[in-house]
Order: sequence, then C-alpha cells, then structure tokens
Amino acid sequence: MNFHQLQYAIAIARHGLSVTQAASALGTSQPAISRALKALEKELGFDLFVREGRAFARVTPEGVRVLEFASRALAEIESLKAVAADLNQDARGTLTIATTHTQARYVLPPVVQAFRKRYPEVDLHLHQGTSEQISEMVASDRVQLAIATGSEAMFPELVLLPVYRWHRQVIVPKHHPLARPGAGKLTLQQLAQYPLVTYVFSFSGPSSLETIFAREGLKPRVALTARDSDVIKTYVRLGMGAGIVASVAFDPVEDHDLVMVDASHLFPIHTTWVGFRRGTLLRNFAYEFLQLFGSHLNRRLVDRAIEARDPETKGQLFSKISLPIR
Repeated sequence: MNFHQLQYAIAIARHGLSVTQAASALGTSQPAISRALKALEKELGFDLFVREGRAFARVTPEGVRVLEFASRALAEIESLKAVAADLNQDARGTLTIATTHTQARYVLPPVVQAFRKRYPEVDLHLHQGTSEQISEMVASDRVQLAIATGSEAMFPELVLLPVYRWHRQVIVPKHHPLARPGAGKLTLQQLAQYPLVTYVFSFSGPSSLETIFAREGLKPRVALTARDSDVIKTYVRLGMGAGIVASVAFDPVEDHDLVMVDASHLFPIHTTWVGFRRGTLLRNFAYEFLQLFGSHLNRRLVDRAIEARDPETKGQLFSKISLPIR
C-alpha cells in the first residue's frame, strides 16, 4: 500500500462516501481513486466500503479501523515534513486559516499584520465561511487552523483552544427610540417591540434568540437574518430593525452613525476558539500565530492541550485562565 491509496480512502469517507467529491477535493480523477481503492482492498484482503451498485453505502467495520490508523499515519507524515522544515530553520511555508467574516473583518487584522512582520516569507491564506463551511474545509484538509465561535460538536477531530469571549449587543440608528438618553437598562420586552436584524446562527441551538425570548413569554419579530455583520449593519441603517451583532463587530469610528445599546445581560456570553487537527505537528510560525491571536496560548499550553485526551483534562488546563472579553 502507498500514501495515495490511504489518502484516497480517507477522502472518500470524509466526503460523504462520494468518489466524485473526493476526486474534486484532491485534484485527481474518479477512475484514479477507484483503481487505487481496489488495489488497496485487494492487498488488505477485505472491503473498506459497502457497495450498492456503483455507489458506496457505508464504511465496513474493518474499514472503520483501517481508516482510523490511516488518518494517524497521514498526520504523522505531514508532521515529518514540518519537522524537516523547522530543523532546516526554514521560515518559509504556508499557513491556511478558515474563519468567519466577523473574525476576519474585525478581530484578525492586527494579528495578521503582526504575523506578517515576523514572517514575511510565510504565505498566509484566509478562507471565510460559515461554521458548516469551515467544518467542510477542515474535513478535506484544506486548512491548518480553524477559528470560529461555538459549534464545537461540528469539530470533534480538532484540538480546540479557547481564545476570548464576547457578548451579543444591540445596534440602532441614533434616532431610534432605544437610543434615547435615559431609556434605562434594555429589556427583552422593549426589544420585542421592534423588528430584528441578526445572524442566522442566532436562531439555532440552546442559546437561540427564540428560546431566550420564549422564556419571557415573548416572540421575536425577525425582519432579516444574515451571516455577515456588515450586512446586518447596512439594513439597520436602512431602518429595517434593531440589529443584534457580536460586540467585536461594532467600530465606534466607522459606525459613528449607529448606537450600541448594552445587551450583555440579556444574552449568554460566547467563546471564540482556534483549532487544528489532532496529530498535526505545528510549525514554529503556527505557534507564533496562536500566541499572537491569544496571548495565553504559549507553546507549553498548546502542547499540553494536544496531549489531553479527554474534555476534563483539557478543561483543567484552561480553568485558571481568565479569557479576555471583547
């Protein structure tokens, strides 16, 4: 067996058992993947996938075990490449990051600027997407680091490191009734009187807006949902409703025509994390990026998090660290 045979088998499993999608992700042809898979199964002496006609229905029990070991083997091979580069004191390379619009637009610019000054020869690529799209990029090994908020269940194969915390806040035009001086502490009853413009993901999960309002016997009036903070602010400016955005997405200078109304007491706090696939050996410049993003993420802490094999152990590592609130 060889590297490509294992890589193709893993790609099929990670792309919903679709040879077409696996071939597209790896930049090869479907026949090439099919031939390699048949050769691998012949050498192993059993099938990795259950076939129904020309399609794959599921992974066989034997295939589950083989793919688990194959994933580890490929991760080790990539780690060897990283070791060789670091031992050669090579400050060149590529760092590919998948993240959301909010992170890329409002949080990462100073981090990227500082990183580029330290590592001008490292190619840095930012890919923006939703949590679902970031998960797909991770699954297809298209990125080295992922940065997102919540959705931890979508990334079971990653080592997730908490970076900072933030609240959802309400933004309105200056003439809006909620922006009037002396309006007092914002309540859900007040907010329920106006149409809302907010994130799509805010309406799913245990901390969804619908759930929060329902606890008070209220139902939010949703005028528009979007995944982009700038889009939300655009429609708030058009008078379509009160916006609910991440606190980091409000810039007092650029958003001088808007007013941010404190809503930190109304909604649960969120944690933004950075993650990478377990078994990956991080390059020196990747460690540097992590600490630029979160000052507490020194190399020793990151390595200990990699070694932690259960949530309790990892939780203890961060239990005494006070994450910044942005």
